[in-house]
Amino acid sequence: MTTDVGVTYEQIAVERDGPVAIATLNRPERMNAWTWQMSMELTHFLNVCDADDAVRAVVVTGAGKAFCAGADLEQGGGGNTFAGDGLGDRREIADRYPGPKKGVQDLSTPVIAAINGAAVGAGLTLPIEYDLRIAADDAKLGFVFNRRGVMPDADLLWFLPKLIGLSRAMDLLLTARIFDGKLAEQWGLVSRSVPKDEVLPTALEMAHDIARNVGPVSAAITKKLAYQFLEEMDRGHALRFQSKLFGWTGRQADAREGIMAFLEKRAPEWKLSKTKDLPDELRDVT
Repeated sequence: MTTDVGVTYEQIAVERDGPVAIATLNRPERMNAWTWQMSMELTHFLNVCDADDAVRAVVVTGAGKAFCAGADLEQGGGGNTFAGDGLGDRREIADRYPGPKKGVQDLSTPVIAAINGAAVGAGLTLPIEYDLRIAADDAKLGFVFNRRGVMPDADLLWFLPKLIGLSRAMDLLLTARIFDGKLAEQWGLVSRSVPKDEVLPTALEMAHDIARNVGPVSAAITKKLAYQFLEEMDRGHALRFQSKLFGWTGRQADAREGIMAFLEKRAPEWKLSKTKDLPDELRDVT
């Protein structure tokens, strides 16, 4: 698909459902196995969506039966996959998709993973970076890196213990075992687990609820502070900073609109722009 900025995607399919954008990992014949090109395409699309005030939430899912079966070991060069060989010219691939390449946690737009099936290795690392996750209750999930002779990738060793606790993180990372969506929900790895046919509808319902009822700037601030505070050791400093920004939001037009919409029993019409109206204190981390 070619986007409105003239970039063609080959390994993801994208569409719009009103204020919600949808990206589908689109290599079903390979169980949507991860490639560097897929990663660059998805990053580009998410950043395009983040720059568009009309997009209020993004859902990412997989085509066919799987979400993402991990790194494509065949295209990755077989036994040399994790050595970085056989992955093609990463710089050349990245140059195909110009523009910002902010990670999901630096975006102002909420991103929801609809984990419709198997997600292992890099295929599970990917949605762990997202803000919300819905998984099929019978989906096969696993951080299988140690069973391939490599340590976990990305920032799993930093983020996963914070997400589900050290003991549970070590259980999943050191055993590298397969577990299902039900356990993922019980342990807090995903927000909800539902029957597989309900995964995408549930994620879309959540996305549309955010798009209709949540202030875009207050949502952006919530995201940015939540992730920023993962590294903040001074609780008092965090409280003071949060209180300062709470006061800022309380003085903005969206605070009045949110109250009036509630009192008048109508849908809010948000005034602020997620791309233009963030407080100055957060502009350096956008």
